[in-house]
Amino acid sequence: MPTPEPSSRHVPVMLDRVVALLAPALAHSGAVLVDATLGLGGHSEAFLRTCPEAHLIGLDRDPEALRLAGERLAPYAERTTLVHAVYDELPQVLERLDIPAIDGILFDLGVSSMQLDEADRGFAYAQDAPLDMRMDSTAPTTAADILNTYSAADLARILFQYGEEKFSRRIADRIVKARETEPFTNSARLSELVRDAIPQAARRTGGHPAKRTFQALRIEVNGELEVLRRALPSAVAALALHGRIVVMSYHSLEDRIAKQTLAAGTKTDVPDDLPVIPAGHEPYLKLLTRGAERPTEEELAENPRSASVRVRAAERVREKGLVA
Repeated sequence: MPTPEPSSRHVPVMLDRVVALLAPALAHSGAVLVDATLGLGGHSEAFLRTCPEAHLIGLDRDPEALRLAGERLAPYAERTTLVHAVYDELPQVLERLDIPAIDGILFDLGVSSMQLDEADRGFAYAQDAPLDMRMDSTAPTTAADILNTYSAADLARILFQYGEEKFSRRIADRIVKARETEPFTNSARLSELVRDAIPQAARRTGGHPAKRTFQALRIEVNGELEVLRRALPSAVAALALHGRIVVMSYHSLEDRIAKQTLAAGTKTDVPDDLPVIPAGHEPYLKLLTRGAERPTEEELAENPRSASVRVRAAERVREKGLVA
């Protein structure tokens, strides 16, 4: 069966709203936009079409995503630079490209539609596939490696922290016992083990019982939260005056990191009882969203994968002690 064209199999989440949030910062000659999670390039395509003076730097850790996005963005090749990199490598990428500051940056976090749709990547709990889950296929550690080598305590920790799984210890103990007979290689066996480990009453709500376990493994395989904690402050630091950042999160742990990072920039770094805030100590970010924005009912109907998204955005309003 032929591989679908990127544009036909990928529906960008909250596309119009994301473009509206970032486009004002990209309306001048020489504007630079970073798509830190390029994926299949759906958001980037809209920006290149809407902002004719902007240059795109697209980052992705998945070589196949870069290839497909390159095909999709070919009409804009003169305004596009695609880089194989994880988004916490942004400072090094900008230094290599001799770009001192950027005008906009988008983070569309989590697993991409392409990775979910390709069964052999092992991201989807509903399909039997090798337990891989690497966003970068050149990375050394797979989900199977984790399942077959981590202690019960470490497995329980990642299931609880990254998957918010209430039965983490119970599942971890069963994984360790099961691998003594045969190492884990495929997703169907893990999915069945998780389902059997969770009490029947708890299976009636919350979707597929293995969803949280697969999420936790994916986050651990790819170091997603540690990468995000490094990447967001670096992205804010790279913004030019009036530059904007948009973060699209798909679970509470990502959203908490985004919320804390952006909120930190809206506060002064001097004691509250000072009558006057000294120059250079004013907040350097202004929030563009009230809390986290969610998809509309219309979008949910058209694109069910948008159900869990939370969008936060901010604008840089101070640079080197100056307030705009």
